[in-house]
Amino acid sequence: MPESMSVLRELDDAISRGSAESRLRALWHATDLLMTGRYTEEQIWIFGEVIGRLAEEIEVAARTKLAVRLARTDNAPFNVVHKLAFDDSIDVAGPILRQSERLDARALVANARTKSQQHLLAISRRRSIDSPVTDVLVTRGNREVVASATTNGGARFSEFGFLQLLKRSEGDSILTETLGRRADIPRHVFQQLIAKASEDVKRKLASERPELGNAISSLVTDVTGDLHSKFGPASRSYFSAKRSVSAQHRHGNLDESRILEYALSHKLEETTVGLSLLCSLPIDVVERALVQEHGEVIMVLAKANNFSWETTMSLLFLGAPGHRISARHLDEMKTDFSLLDVETSRNVLTLYRSRKTAAASDSDTRRLPPLYAC
Repeated sequence: MPESMSVLRELDDAISRGSAESRLRALWHATDLLMTGRYTEEQIWIFGEVIGRLAEEIEVAARTKLAVRLARTDNAPFNVVHKLAFDDSIDVAGPILRQSERLDARALVANARTKSQQHLLAISRRRSIDSPVTDVLVTRGNREVVASATTNGGARFSEFGFLQLLKRSEGDSILTETLGRRADIPRHVFQQLIAKASEDVKRKLASERPELGNAISSLVTDVTGDLHSKFGPASRSYFSAKRSVSAQHRHGNLDESRILEYALSHKLEETTVGLSLLCSLPIDVVERALVQEHGEVIMVLAKANNFSWETTMSLLFLGAPGHRISARHLDEMKTDFSLLDVETSRNVLTLYRSRKTAAASDSDTRRLPPLYAC
């Protein structure tokens, strides 16, 4: 080890008085020395200082060769790797951006925010990519970059990232299919994706992934397992609620504030009838939505009606067991709700309606009478 440090000092002394050719030979000698030894981070930093000085004026071809050699080594000096990654030439930056584990997420984010689409494409092909990086890729990247990141199984996406992908997939059937195939896609994003997808895309997803076929066919309205219903059979109180709420609706007084009032007062039947009328959905769909464990459907219905978080939260508490939700779960729900888009939620609601209409003849004969029956 002392010999290596002595060689480095000699190389450093020779930099200022050496020719371009001798400096290039010194560069490869220092690089070979670095790659074949085992050093501490402090010693690697010394190598970096020397290699960085030697590489300052070399041609693109030589910088590319250096980048290729350093991209796969755990000994690569941070300062040299960073400089190569930000090189304007993609031939130089590409190998580092695609392969080097010495680049942290912060450097990758900075690179993705400032460099060319080719740089972004190289980043999108890394073995693993953290969500802060993919957030930039799916926002700033062109179609090729977005497609590459979406097909990368090692890429991780935040809720924001998935919603950006959802927006980018509009009118792009290939991206829609690719996004739909991801096993980590959040359920509410998948619901919105399917709501917008063409029949051809739905068929392809269903045939390629049978487990998605079931999700596509049932979407969100059917809650798995037995419904722990709090509503019971059609009762006198139900018909009373139906009459009073329907009257409010006819006179134009059924709105968000009325739904909030019902929910805060724990008026389950009035709330159910009111949401059914506002969403033009059968009672059984709203019943199931209210008692769904994760509240996904209720949040979609609320967002489709442009309800506030306060109103949505009151609906979630109304349907929760014992009217209780943990603080952590509520925070997660609030985040999910904030990420939902009004327009796409309305598309999902339209799909709910069409599915329930098509399935009306097969519905359970014990369900509550239709709202619009005479």
